[in-house]
Amino acid sequence: MLYSTVPASEKRRLFRERLASGELLRFPGAFNPLSARLIERKGFEGVYISGAVLSADLGLPDIGLTTLTEVAARGQQIARMTDLPAIIDADTGFGEPMNVARTIQTLEDAGLAGTHIEDQINPKRCGHLDGKSVVDEDTAVKRIRAAADARRDDNFLIMARTDIRAVDGMDAAIDRAKALVDAGADAIFPEAMRTLDEFAAMRAAVDVPILANMTEFGKSELFPVDQLRDVGVNIVIWPVSLLRIAMGAASRALDTITDEGHLTSKLDEMQHRAELYDLVNYEEYNHFDTSVFNFQITH
Repeated sequence: MLYSTVPASEKRRLFRERLASGELLRFPGAFNPLSARLIERKGFEGVYISGAVLSADLGLPDIGLTTLTEVAARGQQIARMTDLPAIIDADTGFGEPMNVARTIQTLEDAGLAGTHIEDQINPKRCGHLDGKSVVDEDTAVKRIRAAADARRDDNFLIMARTDIRAVDGMDAAIDRAKALVDAGADAIFPEAMRTLDEFAAMRAAVDVPILANMTEFGKSELFPVDQLRDVGVNIVIWPVSLLRIAMGAASRALDTITDEGHLTSKLDEMQHRAELYDLVNYEEYNHFDTSVFNFQITH
């Protein structure tokens, strides 16, 4: 009722079992705890927590300004509201290898099922923007090795993200991915793949799960789930989509207030009060206090 009753260790175990099955797992991006619960209610396999969304939620650009404390706190708020596994974006790990190690243990304590560490330099930028720079292979490998060495739950997923495709090309991306797997990465997030053939090439190059980022307005075409499944992708994320849709709707609603003076014309686009109360399990809180839920909601 208050939070998920499934322990984090069990979420991780079940997640790793499903990932090992080879099926394609869909992880829409949650922009707050309530949206994570909606993702679960709609039947998806997991929840993704985007660094870009966390930054935007604070009114900041996605250039590495958020801290481990902020990210872990928001990750905990989201993860504890759903029985689904939640993967969180940890940017470059918030520092040097020892900082990366602390990041992993902090995210474990926050109840996350996994995270990804990338090979960009700081200050970083969105993976689908031009002008990115990546660290050398030795630095990238040390980040992942530190992450793998630090975890206490073997089922906590250590994913390595590489942004090198946009910098040095596909051959370099494959070489970097292999080195990161050798360093201990459980999965690979090849950022900004441009074609299905590139995903297929990455799939053939490594023997761990791979992730596809289907973010809008980026370098990758928005491939449907079936096509990604056919080339061997194991996880697909839509990291910022729900935030973009929500903010787009909010902007249009504010314009409607300006133009019409009320929101009557927008009522059919809103989540009804009854739907919200159902999503937060309002009625179940009556178990503790019979005065909490003693009313009827009409549609």
